[in-house]
This record gives sequence, C-alpha cells and structure tokens, in this order.
Amino acid sequence: QVQLVESGGGLVQPGGSLRLSCAASGTIFRINDVGWYRQAPGKGRELVASISIGGVTRYTDSVKGRFTISRDNAKNTLYLQMNSLKPEDTAVYYCNRYPQTWDWGQGTQVTVSS
Repeated sequence: QVQLVESGGGLVQPGGSLRLSCAASGTIFRINDVGWYRQAPGKGRELVASISIGGVTRYTDSVKGRFTISRDNAKNTLYLQMNSLKPEDTAVYYCNRYPQTWDWGQGTQVTVSS
C-alpha cells in the first residue's frame, strides 16, 4: 500500500503563494496518474489538478492559470505550486492516485486569510 505524506501548507495572505509537496512511498507512484485534491470546511473533497504518467496536466476551472502541478518520478514526489491565492482556496490539500484508489494521507492545511 502506498503511503502519502503531504507538506508545505500554512497561513498566507490573499495574493500570496505556497508550494505543496507530496512524498509517496515505493515506486508505484511513477507508474500512475496522480493528482491533488482538497476539502474545504463543510464541503466534499474535490480534484484540483491531475498529471498523467507522461506529464499531461489538467486543472479544475477555479485554479487554472494560478496553480501548477508537477511531478518528480525519480523522487516519487508530487508538487503543487499555488500562486495568487484566494480565501476560497482555503482547504486541506491531499495527493492521491487519479482516480483515487490509495488510502488518504493526513493532508496539509492551507489557509488564505488577511
């Protein structure tokens, strides 16, 4: 079973930036499409961005042009660069296979507030 450890969250002002990281155990990471998901207070978990084995990326409309997903297969690590953050981006962010089949990690909290 893959273990996922997300990091890089924090408190940031509107318009600020954060870079999230997700370290995956084992080499199964590099042979799967993966993605970033988020869950805001009182809402369901949603897919934010995905990246295929070959590097094709997709984004939900609300983050297009602001977020960039990338992966380093040699390090079994997934990244999410988040720029121009908005209060509505506040959520716990998780990484997982896309579509999700692995157990969830603990996530990393992102809070956008002045």
